[in-house]
Amino acid sequence: MRAFPLFLATLLISSTTLANAAPQALSSAHDPLAFGPDHVNAGVLASGRHGMVVSAQHLASDAGAQVLAQGGNAVDAAVAVGYALAVVYPAAGNIGGGGFMTLRLKTGQTVFIDFREHAPGAATATMYQDASGKVIPGLSTEGWKAVAIPGTVAGLDSILQKWGKLSRAKAMAPAIALARDGFILNQGDADLLHTSTRYFQKDPYARAFYLRPDGTPLQAGDRLVQKDLANSLELIAKKGPKAFYDGPIAKEIVRASTEGGGLLQPADFTSYHIRHLEPIRCTYRGYTIDTAPPPSGGGVALCEILNILSGYDMHALGLHTAPSVQREVEAMRHAYSDRRDLGDPDFVHNPVEHLIDPAYAYQIRQGIPTDRALSSSTLRAGEPLPAPVAQAAPDTQEKHETTQFSVLDHDGMAVSATYTLNGWFGAGVMGGHTGIWMNDEMDDFSSKPGAPNMFGIVGSEANAIAPGKTPLSSMSPSIVSRDGKTVMVIGSPGGSRIPTITLSVILGVIDYGLDIRQAVDLPRIHEQWEPSAVELEPDALSDETMQTLKAEGYALSPHRPWGVAEGILAGRPSLSAAKTGLIYGAADPRHAGGEAVGE
Repeated sequence: MRAFPLFLATLLISSTTLANAAPQALSSAHDPLAFGPDHVNAGVLASGRHGMVVSAQHLASDAGAQVLAQGGNAVDAAVAVGYALAVVYPAAGNIGGGGFMTLRLKTGQTVFIDFREHAPGAATATMYQDASGKVIPGLSTEGWKAVAIPGTVAGLDSILQKWGKLSRAKAMAPAIALARDGFILNQGDADLLHTSTRYFQKDPYARAFYLRPDGTPLQAGDRLVQKDLANSLELIAKKGPKAFYDGPIAKEIVRASTEGGGLLQPADFTSYHIRHLEPIRCTYRGYTIDTAPPPSGGGVALCEILNILSGYDMHALGLHTAPSVQREVEAMRHAYSDRRDLGDPDFVHNPVEHLIDPAYAYQIRQGIPTDRALSSSTLRAGEPLPAPVAQAAPDTQEKHETTQFSVLDHDGMAVSATYTLNGWFGAGVMGGHTGIWMNDEMDDFSSKPGAPNMFGIVGSEANAIAPGKTPLSSMSPSIVSRDGKTVMVIGSPGGSRIPTITLSVILGVIDYGLDIRQAVDLPRIHEQWEPSAVELEPDALSDETMQTLKAEGYALSPHRPWGVAEGILAGRPSLSAAKTGLIYGAADPRHAGGEAVGE
């Protein structure tokens, strides 16, 4: 695995586009500790003629490709991947959580599906505060009081019934087999399990599956068999969402919640509903980007940043040079300031049209200096020019332990899906004998609006807890198209960094001529208004570029690599390459075990 940095350095330096765009800024000596030793896909640009599936776990990608080979379309494959990840990537893959999906049909119509979790009916705005009004640490992140109503089963089944070609049984067959027969853990799988051993030790329903008979952690080479989860998946395959929301699965989850002091009630499950929403749409250099609307603030931020950057010649400025980074950072600063008051559209008015209006981006550009850093404290949400008024910091949304999967078939049908349990293994509780790990999504709400949480981040009123409400998110599953055809499928986990991860890949492909492999691998930068420091992956910028930015007033904050972007490019490996008719995919090497599988 340590050979990967050398590979990427060679890849980047050999690109003529990068040679003209400050290649010295792009040494790729990523922190090798961030990569698993058994990563199966580092540096691989996968291709397929009939379809492409990319996910964070190679067996889940195989499941999607298998369904494509059986005559399924991108929706069938996405459903197969979604259920398979719940088995082979249980730390974040889920049917006990929820997420977002951007879906592009072969007709060109694009739909956004919100299957994010809802707060239980018994939830209150002060449920995580003590008698004196102080937030109780851990109450919103661990245990049954942290659990919101899951949406994944409803979301996956809705797209399968409306746009899939195969039966539920065929789409779910790979996941059921993986759960019932088990799969051999590789080192990356074992390492992920080891992050949460304490959950397995204390949860009475998880011990039998997630620990060895002697109570020690499972290791690479062991087989993980999940009979209870297989039974739940078989019930869903036979009876559909009713089994989960108004049947034995819901009954068992509610029983376990009550046993553990949680809030879940049968009515919370029977009343759950997904939303089909209009995606946010913006254009960049002639390409159309369809992405997530509220209750995600991620799509708004992504489109606002792109709108601002569209007024600069980013290619001429150069990849990761001081001038290009300066423009990116200021665009990020404004977009993250503007998204601070967004929330669930059923509860909050969101000025989306204003924030993604190119005319508003033009006004913002007029107030952005090109040779110095703005102060974050001078920005007011929704206003283009600096004003001397400080505002509270935004919420942090879902943790980094989320996952993305991307699918594209030969007809141009595309699925970009980001879903999550929030933290690794969610709230650390299993839904009784269902074998299902439950989310800790209630932590994505503001536990106490107006007051800082344990990380010093101040919660907003727009994201306060309310029964039936969906918490604000940064998830930004996106699809790029041009002239009526799908061009790119992209998305990533990464908490508040999700929009800028997605941005990095889009800019890499469109502005800098990178192929999808290079764009996914590209070292990342991030700024989110508050805290105002510019975060950098290892070797994202040259020493000269960093010195210039520091002289312009930017605080730079080095970080280990972040995000797990899963990207697909249609028709050719890069926009400057000759058309081949193949579909190209790249799994992010920042996470061990992911894979792009072509069909």
